[in-house]
This record gives sequence, structure tokens and C-alpha cells, in this order.
Amino acid sequence: MASPTSTFFSFFFFAVFLFSPSLSDDNKVSLELYYESLCPYSANFIVNYLPRIFQDDELASIVDLKLVPWGNAKLRSNGTFTCQHGKYECLLNTVEACAIDAWPQLSKHFPYIYCVEDLVYQGEYKEWESCFEKLHLDSKPIDQCYHGDRGKELELQYAAETNKLQPPHEYVPWVVVDGEPLYEDYENFLSYICKAYKGKNAPGTCTQAYLNTIRKVEPKNKHGACYKERVIPTLAYM
Repeated sequence: MASPTSTFFSFFFFAVFLFSPSLSDDNKVSLELYYESLCPYSANFIVNYLPRIFQDDELASIVDLKLVPWGNAKLRSNGTFTCQHGKYECLLNTVEACAIDAWPQLSKHFPYIYCVEDLVYQGEYKEWESCFEKLHLDSKPIDQCYHGDRGKELELQYAAETNKLQPPHEYVPWVVVDGEPLYEDYENFLSYICKAYKGKNAPGTCTQAYLNTIRKVEPKNKHGACYKERVIPTLAYM
């Protein structure tokens, strides 16, 4: 399947964040994505669904997006942690946490995370360092972060945030809009954003017809997800 990376970067992302009108925090809808870097369903959501926010500058302006790269990782009693898809996932979780920390602006860290997850989506995640060159970013702050204590500190912070979720997450991607998990209907997240928005001037995207696409969540998961494991994997990230 062809990568959408070049289309994504060339079309709309930077324009949206550089020129879209700003709203007060009170008017914005919070959108939280709890995920793990090597879960194929997380990568699919980040690459093929989440960018839809940025296709409409009005829609992008009402969303407060937060990414939490921890997912189904588990803490050990000795302070180390393990990841569902092995040691490389722990590495990329930390790299993406470091990117968020080093470049707090969404307009900077999201393109980088998108780039890495696009490589995951293509099965080429070991080429993740190529994203620095593609995006003309300095790799030094990320290298220093994930090789040092800061990377582990960030992951422990995200572990705590994930473990505090109520109700607890059952799988990833775990999408939460204004504090409410979307469960199996996470791919329909834009409708929930429109529904949650309380401002006076709703984006044109949020028409009644669009809101009517919200589906009732059924017990059986219709969409792919990486579920929590009961057994801790043997590979650990120190």
C-alpha cells in the first residue's frame, strides 16, 4: 500500500497550524490518544484517521490533541518496563515521548510521530531515524533524551497517566474525547468531537448529517486493536 506521507506533509498540516484561528482553551474539545508505537492498529489510526482533523482548519482549531505513547506496556518492580511488541517498541515509545517533550508544539511533534508511525505502517520502523532528515529536524535533543534519564522519566509519566484512566483502557488505540472513551467506535472520532463542541460557531464539517454518523457501540469489537496481555513479555527496556 502506498505511503500517504508526502501527500500529508505537502498539502495541509503546516498551513493549518500556522494560519488557523485560535480559540480559548474553554472552547476546545480534548482528544487524547493512548497508544503504543508498534501496534499496527495504532499506526493505522495515526496515519490514516487522525490527520483528518487537519484537513479542515476550523475543525483543527477546536481540538486539543494529546498523544500518550505507552499503551499496554507494563512496569516491573525494579523500575524497568516491558512492551507488548518487544524491546523495539519500548525504544520507539520513548523516542516519541521525547519528541513531544523536545517539541511541545503539536505542529512540530505530530509530523515527526506521523512519520515514524508511517514507517511502522509500512513495516519499515527500523528506519525511524530517517524522519529527522525528511522533516529537517535536529536529532540531538531526541538522542540525548532517549539515551538519558529523561526518556525513562517521560515514559513513567505516561505510564501513570495511562494507569489512571477511568474506565481503564482495554486495548490500544484507546481514544478519549472530553474524558469519554470511544471504545470500538474510535475510528468515528470526528463525529464525537463535533458532538462535544460547545462553542457558538461550529466548524462547517460538523453538520447534523455528519453528527448522525455516530453509531451505537456494540459489544463486539468491529475494529482492530491490540489488547492488554496478562503475561509480561520477557524483553525489558532499561
